[in-house]
Amino acid sequence: MSKTALLFAGQGAQAVGMGKDFAEKFPSAKTWFDRANAALGYGLASVCFDGPEPELIKTGNAQPGIFLVSWVAFELLKEHVPALEFDATAGLSLGEFTALAAAGAMSFEDGLRAVRQRGRFMQEACDATHGGMAAIIGLDETPTREVCAEAGVVLANLNCPGQLVISGETGKIAKAVELAKAKGAKRAIPLPVAGAYHSPLMAGAQPKLQAELEKIPISSPVVPVISNVTALPHGRPSGIRERLVEQVTSSVLWEQSMRTLLAQDFTRFIELGPGTALSGFMKRIDKNAQMLNVADVASLEATVKALK
Repeated sequence: MSKTALLFAGQGAQAVGMGKDFAEKFPSAKTWFDRANAALGYGLASVCFDGPEPELIKTGNAQPGIFLVSWVAFELLKEHVPALEFDATAGLSLGEFTALAAAGAMSFEDGLRAVRQRGRFMQEACDATHGGMAAIIGLDETPTREVCAEAGVVLANLNCPGQLVISGETGKIAKAVELAKAKGAKRAIPLPVAGAYHSPLMAGAQPKLQAELEKIPISSPVVPVISNVTALPHGRPSGIRERLVEQVTSSVLWEQSMRTLLAQDFTRFIELGPGTALSGFMKRIDKNAQMLNVADVASLEATVKALK
């Protein structure tokens, strides 16, 4: 029997205008944006809708903004497909919080506030270090790991075959880019990010995030939620907190997470939130998987039609 998984967008998917057409067309969506503003005590919705871009891309805004738009996409999909059933969730990096909230492990408000704080703590870690990231395109995992070992950086994201992301000190990333090209990478491109996410340079954020997560109730998810750190379903609430703290410095095992689901007869995947990065990764992982997405009104309507 085929199964459906919901996938939630991660940082980098943000774009000025995200969620705006949802709020303009659906009163229920506007209610969620208003709830988010109330929960955070500032106008996150207007930053999503109108920017300006330098404000939106700040980690402390981008992370809760993507969480919020992804959540609204999820709620609108349930509203338009009342019979919607899903059998697991997963999310890329910050999207794991949205995946946990969608699976009932934490409330919308608690998840949103936690992600806002996570973004702030990670920005503080970025400001205290000199780090960066680079995408390595068209080079396999083993030679990329050799590059990382030689340059003194780490593998941050294993997204899909032929697309890996490395993370570390700025100078070492520059060296790794040259090494990757020499090993035959099609492209090795420094990324426009604030710091070295998913590397040991983010360790300063971990105790603060741990303290934040201790404040919020977390319960067992009602469907399996795949952990970025292990590529396996989360366990007890105490373990969920531990994995979310580990995730800040650990590699994101996205391809492996998707293969975990594919091996369990998941054939339909619905990406929720801005952008279509996760759909692109899935095409590289298994081109036979059915991939739908909800990023705006047009894609919501197309997905509703496909599901009905």
